[in-house]
Amino acid sequence: MAASPALALHGVNKHFGGLSVIENVSFEVPAGARMALIGPNGAGKTTLFNLISGVFRVDAGSILLDGAAVENMPTRLRVRAGVSRSFQNIRLMPHLSVVENVMLGQHTLTKGLGPLLSPLAWQRNSRWRRLAEESLRSAGIDIDPDADVATLSYGVRKKIEVVRALMSRPRLLMLDEPAAGLNPRETAELAIFLKSMAWEGLTLLVVEHDMSFVHDLCERTIVLNFGRLIYQGPTGGVQNDEQVRAAYLGSRRVATKGAHTAA
Repeated sequence: MAASPALALHGVNKHFGGLSVIENVSFEVPAGARMALIGPNGAGKTTLFNLISGVFRVDAGSILLDGAAVENMPTRLRVRAGVSRSFQNIRLMPHLSVVENVMLGQHTLTKGLGPLLSPLAWQRNSRWRRLAEESLRSAGIDIDPDADVATLSYGVRKKIEVVRALMSRPRLLMLDEPAAGLNPRETAELAIFLKSMAWEGLTLLVVEHDMSFVHDLCERTIVLNFGRLIYQGPTGGVQNDEQVRAAYLGSRRVATKGAHTAA
């Protein structure tokens, strides 16, 4: 029997009032795959991330994680089930240190936040801190773990947020524009790091506008336009697809398929 995909969406729909933002979207992400989710601004990419992670509830359709339905599951339980994500805007705690921010990503590994936030957990020899520091080194973040994140460059903070998302040991990691704000060297380093994590069985679903990054990291790509799926297949074939080209060039034929837009 074939293994269940890490993530499967079947006929997912989402409306806000009379505005349709996701329409009958279905796709599967195989376990261990690196898949991109792209589309023009307003195509519905972040809305779809919010539906998968539980920020929004679906109006119709199903979302399966490793074959189990999660569309009615609260966000905190989806995290415990193996879903983790980053956001377009950095959500690190500016008043905490680098290692303290990373440690906050371990909360799903504890029975409540109490053990993680106890005084012993913040000591240098605690297992929580050691694990956080090891994860930073593995990601190539060679900085003082006690530095305040507010003093660091935007690119470094983006990488720290990715490491924090990994601390819950997810099976599915969703990254919302992870390369935004990174210079070319940092972008290449991040792609190498994420590919190494996928080799260990982590499944990646990535929203990203940097197509060089997408081609480097992701074998397959999904394209949304006006909340509808218009392409799913090899990343190398995206630029040659007629519907994708029309969507990005703003052809009259595609633009008039619906007057609605997506977040």
